This record gives sequence, structure tokens and C-alpha cells, in this order.
Amino acid sequence: MTPPLDNTCPDDSTDDLTTLQGSWEQVGLEIDGIADPPDDHSAPGALTLIRGNHFEVRTVEGELLLEGDFTLDASTAPKSITWVDSIGADAGKPLPAIYRLEGDRFVFVAADEGMPRPTAFRTSMGMVMRSFVRKR
Repeated sequence: MTPPLDNTCPDDSTDDLTTLQGSWEQVGLEIDGIADPPDDHSAPGALTLIRGNHFEVRTVEGELLLEGDFTLDASTAPKSITWVDSIGADAGKPLPAIYRLEGDRFVFVAADEGMPRPTAFRTSMGMVMRSFVRKR
């Protein structure tokens, strides 16, 4: 059997999901092509906690800012992730995104509902890019 051209295997999504488990601190933000604008979902020091396919974003004081679920597909290039918030303005809307994991760094670019999935790690109107480091 010939391996896939992109060198991924069916277990890559499972491996990435395992790698994502735990606490992540946001270290970068870009929205609509603008670096580090004010944002309701990332107060200074806010942490994203991933358990299974569920995420929560909380302030350092523990206040819940955002939560929901996601699905990964590591077989695409770039790798795909779809976020579905369970609270807030985007509750219930599938947000198409791409991601990359590099050691203790996690980056994703998400588009608004109904937009095509991003193909590059930069933003334009209707897109958000968040960069995280693992919080130990």
C-alpha cells in the first residue's frame, strides 16, 4: 500500500488531539488583518483548557469567557479544525479553521461561519488567528 502524499496517517488526528490536551496561554492574536486588537475572548493572561474535544477559555480569576467543542482533521493540508462555540455570538455556528502544532506552540486561523476554510496562516476580513504556548 502506498502512503498518502501528505505523509499523514489516520492516527495523526488522534495524536494531535492528544497533544492538545491541557492548558494553553494565548500569546498572539490577529483579527481581520490587525495584530493584537481588543478581544472579548482573550483577557490578559486568559487560558484555554482543552479536555477531549471540548475547550474552555477562562480569565486568570476563573471567569468563563468562551466554551464549545471542536473536531480535527489532520489529513488535510493545512490541517483542519472546526470550532463550534456553545455560548456567545457564534454559539452553534461551525467556524472553519486550520491549525498547526509545533512542540509547545499551537496556532489556528478561523473564518466566520459560511466562509471558506482558510488556507494560510494570516488573516483577512472575517478571520481570526490565535497563537498559544503550552501552560505548564
